[in-house]
Amino acid sequence: MLDVNPGLIVWTIVTFICLLVVLRKFAWKPLLDSLQRREEHVRNALDRAEQAKQEAEHLLDENRKQLARAEEESRRILGEGRALAEKLKQEIMDRTSQQSRTMIDQAKMEIERDKEAALAQLRGEVANLAIKAAEKILDETLDENKQRKVIDAYLRELPKN
Repeated sequence: MLDVNPGLIVWTIVTFICLLVVLRKFAWKPLLDSLQRREEHVRNALDRAEQAKQEAEHLLDENRKQLARAEEESRRILGEGRALAEKLKQEIMDRTSQQSRTMIDQAKMEIERDKEAALAQLRGEVANLAIKAAEKILDETLDENKQRKVIDAYLRELPKN
């Protein structure tokens, strides 16, 4: 059954060694080179991926910082806007108040002027009426200028009501 044939063993070993030499030269070396290239490619891809991850994290941190600065800037601008609006509101209120006081003062002055003019006109009318009444009573014409001076003096002595 089992026969050992030394010639077959030698030729099998020689054939096996030749096959190993051929495989090593033509298959094993290119296969190892291909595996090394693939390994290098994967290693480079992992390195690039790690670099991209670190860069993305760095950019994310930068974006967060910029967002925080932008939020702070917007809060500052809103605060300044509110303060400016309040200041403008106060200025407008002060200006309006000042204008209304000025208008009231002018109206009072105009009323006083009109009152003085009306009193002067009334005094003149009273003086004319008094002169005419005196003329009628005395039945003679009095010197109008002299009588006006007397009446004006009397009216000045009256209380100003």
